[in-house]
Amino acid sequence: MMIQIKNLSVDLGGPLLRDITLDIQRGEYFVILGPTGAGKTVLLEAIAGLHPIKSGQIWMEGRDITLVEPERRRIGFAYQDFVLFPHLSVRDNIAFGLRQGWKSKPEAEARIAWLSALLGISHLLGRRPDTLSGGESQKVALARALATEPKVLLLDEPLSALDPQTREATQRELKQLHSRLGLTTLHVTHDFEEAVALGDRMAVIGEGRLTQVGTPEEIFRRPNSEYVARFALTRNIFAGDVEPGEKGHAFFSIGSTKIAVVTDLRGRLHASIRPEDILVSTEPFHSSALNSFQGTVTHIADRGSVVYLTVTVPPDFICLVTRHSFEDMGLREGTRVFITFKASAVHVF
Repeated sequence: MMIQIKNLSVDLGGPLLRDITLDIQRGEYFVILGPTGAGKTVLLEAIAGLHPIKSGQIWMEGRDITLVEPERRRIGFAYQDFVLFPHLSVRDNIAFGLRQGWKSKPEAEARIAWLSALLGISHLLGRRPDTLSGGESQKVALARALATEPKVLLLDEPLSALDPQTREATQRELKQLHSRLGLTTLHVTHDFEEAVALGDRMAVIGEGRLTQVGTPEEIFRRPNSEYVARFALTRNIFAGDVEPGEKGHAFFSIGSTKIAVVTDLRGRLHASIRPEDILVSTEPFHSSALNSFQGTVTHIADRGSVVYLTVTVPPDFICLVTRHSFEDMGLREGTRVFITFKASAVHVF
């Protein structure tokens, strides 16, 4: 393991992190996902040594660094607002850490030249931060964080201040950079799609506690709580009773509606179904799927290339269709439709 966090608690006038235990593998791109105020940034800052620890330990490469000074931890940190020194050129911003006696001047210049070429910012070295775009500023902040050859890179909401087009481009560049350097990276975000696109694994955090750790697929498809399911944009989350059925299936009962599911669990539980796993048609389905219902379109949420439909059976199911399918079916509020989904598409927890 590159980083081991053991029962970590941080209290800065109020509990912010409580009993965090987490292992980060060497070379892993790990994403910490959660809403504003969940404790994501505090966790990064604790790893970097910027906050006193109430209890617990932080280990790095098998060594306890809980009380080690920040500058001796070999950790690079890039904040969401870049925090570039306005009075320094891009070159001097990148060189800031190197000029604290870490490298000789020729070594520092070689490092700056290499990083600038790697990130495509060689032409910006003579500029001041106030002349840079958001994407350019992010690259400079990243170069400064990488300048001292850290063993771990911490990224605090690195894409949140960027416009959508720049965000997509920077996301691709972060993935390529990680692939090239193989540097252990912890990336904090509140954006689930960003987490899925970048993370080898991810942790969902809420109110200072870890709620689930796993691969994006595990959290995307198999959330372990209503909190995680909502944060993963599952949209269809129901409370109901699981009852035994036939042929290895069980039924999840929501009022008078019974949904076929695949689970060994029984009793009062939750079930989630992703919107993209529900098929919609204006004609009855002829398929092997065990779950087929007729309902009414009661709400339409247009998202440009896709459309979210609320189909009331009851209960209400949120379904995702492409704009082409939406227009081809001529759907409107009040349209009677048929929906279907596989028993295996339902996650019970």
